[in-house]
Amino acid sequence: MEISASQVKELRDKTGAGFMECKAALTESNGNVDQAVTVLRTKGQAKAEKRAGRSTSQGVIGHYVHQGGQVAVIVEVNCESDFVARTNDFQALVKEIAMHIAAANPTCVRREEVAADDLETEQTIYRKQFENSDKPPHVIEKIVEGKV
Repeated sequence: MEISASQVKELRDKTGAGFMECKAALTESNGNVDQAVTVLRTKGQAKAEKRAGRSTSQGVIGHYVHQGGQVAVIVEVNCESDFVARTNDFQALVKEIAMHIAAANPTCVRREEVAADDLETEQTIYRKQFENSDKPPHVIEKIVEGKV
């Protein structure tokens, strides 16, 4: 089947994938754009699994100090290459993450540092939010676990 440039462009606009990846996905799906999106998502999952084992030995240490010096955050964000770490976009991302952490005002750095009674209090609050919902108890527990 012949794949037109307009089909490839449409798929690229929908997914942001590369030209050749889009063309291959359209060929595999016989020109059906919706099926091609599914093909690309499946291949994307496979790519993500391949990359999961890669080391992230490069990165940036970013910081944010609020006016007056009462709040400060230092954060490390890693990436695979120094080329990425040196880009302005990546450095801006690290700065934004540091600012979000400062705004969230965390009491702990690691999950293990959270006091058991604080954890139980938060879980109780989240459970009460769903008391009057029609969700089954096992679903509520999963939601609570996800929020914590």
